Amino acid sequence: MAFYQKYQEQKVPATLEEVWDFISSPANLKEITPDYMGFDITSKDLPEKMYPGMIISYRVSPLMGIKTTWVTEITQVKDKHFFVDEQRVGPYSIWHHQHILEPIENGVLMKDIISYVPPFAFLGAIVNGIIIKKKLNEIFEYRNEAVAKRFGKYE
Repeated sequence: MAFYQKYQEQKVPATLEEVWDFISSPANLKEITPDYMGFDITSKDLPEKMYPGMIISYRVSPLMGIKTTWVTEITQVKDKHFFVDEQRVGPYSIWHHQHILEPIENGVLMKDIISYVPPFAFLGAIVNGIIIKKKLNEIFEYRNEAVAKRFGKYE
């Protein structure tokens, strides 16, 4: 079984409250996801803010336009500090994503720690090296650009 972690950070020139309000709202997930992923939230009547135990279901096309269901649970939330989402149904054997915010001078440091086990058992390492790692990097590059477009670039 192959296990991986991706660490990502971005400095954002906004207040902690502004960044938290944006990233903790399920309605904003589509805005920070590349269009080619065909991302659609299928959960009905989502609240404005995430909370522990919240289940969010999506349809996504991560590879070759093939639609798949992805269900995540928000397992932990500390207001204006962090939240954690974990896959319950989807393409990974394990997916654990920590979203962390830290106040810094003139803004906020957004950190992401993604721990995952690819599908395909022992072939997961090969698939990760060829496809998954590259796709995750593309998705987070897009997210960084979307966040910078919304809040500006940190100087």
